[in-house]
Amino acid sequence: MLVWERPEPPNRPVPAPLDRERIVRAAIQLADADGLEAVSLRKVATALGVGPMRLYSYIDSKEELLDLMVDAAYAEIRPAGDSWREVLRSLAETTRQAAHEHEWLADLLGGRPQLGPHALARGEAVVAALDGVDVDDVMPVVTAVDAYVIGAVRREIAERRAERATGMDEKRWQASLGPYLERTFATGRFPTLATVVRDAAHLDADETFRIGLGFLLDGIEARVVRGPVPVSRGSTATSVK
Repeated sequence: MLVWERPEPPNRPVPAPLDRERIVRAAIQLADADGLEAVSLRKVATALGVGPMRLYSYIDSKEELLDLMVDAAYAEIRPAGDSWREVLRSLAETTRQAAHEHEWLADLLGGRPQLGPHALARGEAVVAALDGVDVDDVMPVVTAVDAYVIGAVRREIAERRAERATGMDEKRWQASLGPYLERTFATGRFPTLATVVRDAAHLDADETFRIGLGFLLDGIEARVVRGPVPVSRGSTATSVK
């Protein structure tokens, strides 16, 4: 039986009461403070003031503990809205917010689908908002939004970690590389890139995320919700329908 299906051991009259919720909460506190490397069953047991063997009555392995931690984070991802577009935007924004609140979550998102109760509730809310979209298009749409968010938050978290490791924020890092870029662009080898770097608006992470998400949602609306893209004469392209 999976950990979400397994009943918890019966309560025992011991000095330190224990259940899976307490275990997961302690593990998340450790990960929030010092990253996933700070999480082990032994360290969680120490934080709870119990022996490590007691945890094995509730959780079989560290992998199960990580699954429970991720599912607890999914409880904070509550997409809402009155239209499919609002729900998908809310999904993206609340996922990003949860990853910024719990940096370790960015390392665990993706891969095989999360199937804990909170993850399934999140999935149900999102899929229900896509009622009316062709059933074959639903999962590609959700996967596209998830992929965009995961890529964005991993880049943002990596930037945070680099700043902590080097002591240089983005502006200081850019300033340190400025002379090199000026010398390189002066060679004329990269004229288009030089124009973008010099003339385009320099957006912060929030603006970049918002605009990129808008591009994605516009594409979903044009391709899936409004209908298939017309195929020009002589083209071998196919629609998503």
